[in-house]
Amino acid sequence: MPAKTSSRRSSASAGYDFIEAEHESDEPRSRAGHGLAKSGHGLAKKKRKKVHSPLWAKMVVAFGVVVALLGFGGVAMAKVVLGDLTSSIETGNTAENPTDQKPQDAGTALKGAINLLLLGLDTRAGWAENTSRADTIIILHIPATHDQAYLISVPRDAEVPIPSWNKSGFNGTQHDKINAAYYFGSQRNQGWAGGAGLMKKTVTELTGIKLNGVVVIDFNGFRNVISALGGVYMCVERDTWSSHYINDNGKQKYYSYHGDYKLPNSWIHKKGCRNMAAWEALDYSRQRYGLPNSDYDRQRHQQQLLRAMAKKATSAGIITNPLKVTALIKAAGGSLKMDTGGVPVDDFIFTLKALAGSDLVALKTNSGTYAKSSVGTGEGITASTQEMFTAAREDKLGEFIMENPQYIIGDKIPTSPAK
Repeated sequence: MPAKTSSRRSSASAGYDFIEAEHESDEPRSRAGHGLAKSGHGLAKKKRKKVHSPLWAKMVVAFGVVVALLGFGGVAMAKVVLGDLTSSIETGNTAENPTDQKPQDAGTALKGAINLLLLGLDTRAGWAENTSRADTIIILHIPATHDQAYLISVPRDAEVPIPSWNKSGFNGTQHDKINAAYYFGSQRNQGWAGGAGLMKKTVTELTGIKLNGVVVIDFNGFRNVISALGGVYMCVERDTWSSHYINDNGKQKYYSYHGDYKLPNSWIHKKGCRNMAAWEALDYSRQRYGLPNSDYDRQRHQQQLLRAMAKKATSAGIITNPLKVTALIKAAGGSLKMDTGGVPVDDFIFTLKALAGSDLVALKTNSGTYAKSSVGTGEGITASTQEMFTAAREDKLGEFIMENPQYIIGDKIPTSPAK
C-alpha cells in the first residue's frame, strides 16, 4: 500500500484535482550540517512538497518566436513582438554583490560565445515561499559563431560542493545534491534572485563555464505556453506510467504519489505518436520511475519536448497568425524571470536572432548512465563529463561532440502527419 501522506487542496488546480503531499525526506540536509543561520530559515518548521522537474523550454520558445519573425515578418514585426515580450518579463540581479553588475552593451557583452543557465521550478499558489528547488538545470551554450545551440542537462541529484551565499546566511557545504542550491540561496527573503544566484555560482564552480545570464521559469507558466501552442506532437516510445495522475473513469486526475510505486488505476501514457495537450506532454516529460534509465530518460524526454515546442512555435501556423503570436508571447513572458547580466532584455534577446535557422543539439551528462557519487548519496560527475564542460568553456563543444557522439541525445523531432 502507498505510504500515508498528509495532503491539502491547492487553489491552483486549474480545473484538475490537485492534492499536494508533504515530504520531509526531500528537504535539504540539516541546518547544522550546512551552517545556515538559526534565524530566518525555519527549515525544521516548513516541510517541502516533493516536486519533480518539468522541462523549461519556454525560454527557447519565446526567443524562437522573436527570431523566427525576422524571417516571416522582418525586423519591424520582430521589434513589436519583442517589446510585448520584454515588458512582461520580470528581471533581477543575481550577483552576490549587486554592485558588481554594471550596465552592459549587448554588442560587447554578447560578442563571443554565450552561455545561459535555465532553471525550472515547480511553484504553485498556496505553497510556502522559499521552499522550491531547481529540479531542472540546463546550460544553453551558443558558440561564438551564433549559428548553433547546445543544451546540456545537469543531473538534479549530482552531488557537488555548494559554495556560501552570505545574503541568505548559507555558509556552504562540501557536498549536497545540486538542486538544493536554489533552496539555500532563496532563504531570508532572497527569493528567486537569491536562489538563481547561488545556483549560478554553484554551476560556475562545477563547470568553469562563465554564464552570461539566468532564466527561471515556473510550472504553471510552462503549461500555459504549451496550451497557447495548441499542444505539441510527441512520440511515446513505451507505455509509461504516470507518478502524478490516476485514471478516473477515463479522465486524468492529479494524484500525489509517495515514492516509486504505481496504483492499479495509475494513468498510462500509451506507446505511440500523437498531438498532446499541455497536461499530457508536460506529465510525460516529467516521468522517471519505471523507465530503464530513470532520470536520463526523463532528461531525454524533456529535451525532446523542448525541441518539439520550439518547432511548433516557429512553424508557419503559429508565426503567421497574429492572435496566436500574441497569446504565445503573453504566456511566455508572464512567468519568465531573467538576469541578463546588465544587458537590456530586448537587446539581449535580439542578439540571438542568428539562431533562427539553427539546430538545438541536446547533450547528456555521464553518457546517459548513472554514476554513483563517491562522497554522498547522489550522483557523481564523470571525468569525461568534466571534459565536456571544459569544451563548452573553451567554445570547442562542436569538436568534443564529433569525437564523443555518445553524448548526443539522438531523438529526432517527430513530424506531425499531414492533415
